[in-house]
Amino acid sequence: MMVIFYKEIKAFFSSLIGYIAIGVFLLLLGLLVWVFPDTSILDYGYATLDPMFELAPVIFLFLIPAVTMRAYAEEWQTGTYELLVTRPVTSAQIILAKFFASFILVIIALLPTLVYWLTAYQLASPVGNLDQGAIMGSYVGLACLGGVFVAIGLFTSAMTNNQIVAFLLGILLCFLVYWGFSYFSRIPVFIGRWDDVIQQFGIEYHYASISRGVIDSRDIIYFLSVISAFLLLTAQAIHQKKG
Repeated sequence: MMVIFYKEIKAFFSSLIGYIAIGVFLLLLGLLVWVFPDTSILDYGYATLDPMFELAPVIFLFLIPAVTMRAYAEEWQTGTYELLVTRPVTSAQIILAKFFASFILVIIALLPTLVYWLTAYQLASPVGNLDQGAIMGSYVGLACLGGVFVAIGLFTSAMTNNQIVAFLLGILLCFLVYWGFSYFSRIPVFIGRWDDVIQQFGIEYHYASISRGVIDSRDIIYFLSVISAFLLLTAQAIHQKKG
């Protein structure tokens, strides 16, 4: 398993894929948080990182499917998956290795944003006048969100041998799982009855909950459950593809 994990990490950084993904994420987030007037925290009048945590899921929506689209689609296209399974590893270990390799890339992309935290910390008046609990909770939420999007991306990549199709399906599924339930709950027939229950099935509800600074075990269990569900769907997709 570790051999495959290191192979995936090396594949990210031996080409431009990993560097471009991280660079694009940091560039877009930096421009939105510090430069563009409509979202710049410099125009808020008080120190906050809320815009960053509100905008990061939108960037993740495109970034993570772009990272994961090659995970299986490339294997199907080049025929190297047959060579991969000849190694003394199970399909589950291959899936987990690919999942954690992509997840580590997401974490690496998040680490430089700690500079934004330090900058806002120094700009606050008085220095350090930030809601530290909410910021820590938001980082945990972003990591969990990244894990879910990676699992979804692996699933869509396992479904097809076309990387572009895997990318587009990944964006669609990530959008539906994050925002879809919130929009669905606003249908008039559900308002006042089932709207709150329906929202709890979506990632946005639990991400917002963690971002308040209170890490509830129910939110963590939700994220782990969704990740596990999509990894199981990935295993099923691989089984059907091999069949």
